[in-house]
Amino acid sequence: MSTLSDTLNTLCTAQALVDTPLGPVRVARTAAGIAGLWFEGQKHHPGELEAPMRPDDPLLRRAAQALQRYFAGEAAAFDLPLDLHGTPFQRSVWQALLRIPAGRTCSYGEIASAIGAPQAVRAVGAAVGRNPASLVVPCHRVLGRDGSLTGYAGGVQRKQALLALEGRG
Repeated sequence: MSTLSDTLNTLCTAQALVDTPLGPVRVARTAAGIAGLWFEGQKHHPGELEAPMRPDDPLLRRAAQALQRYFAGEAAAFDLPLDLHGTPFQRSVWQALLRIPAGRTCSYGEIASAIGAPQAVRAVGAAVGRNPASLVVPCHRVLGRDGSLTGYAGGVQRKQALLALEGRG
């Protein structure tokens, strides 16, 4: 079974590091779109990629500008082509995350129900945790059933800051 890091090292054509108020974010792209966007050092981060650093790549520059607008409070959604790699179940969870509007949250159970798998709450949690495009695919908008700030691969403090930025914290 191939790891995300293996997949990205095979498919990614370029990457860039973008400074944000919550720490550096690595953005990786394939020929088809953004394949990864992570806070440096976050849980499930694929580590160093072999793709060349190309901050001047048009799509990576667009992603950097979108991140700047997001952190300036000017835009809460990202209009970027995505090329996310995961299992069909993971991709269905990530698609459900894309439908959560800024300023709103939902529970893992609500995501499970939305994808037609109401008994798969733990599997949904695992898929949310493996989201390869943090921020763009807004996994920070998922809370525990009781509204608690449950785990976030980028850290609970970042999750809290992102929700506050979106007017939900």
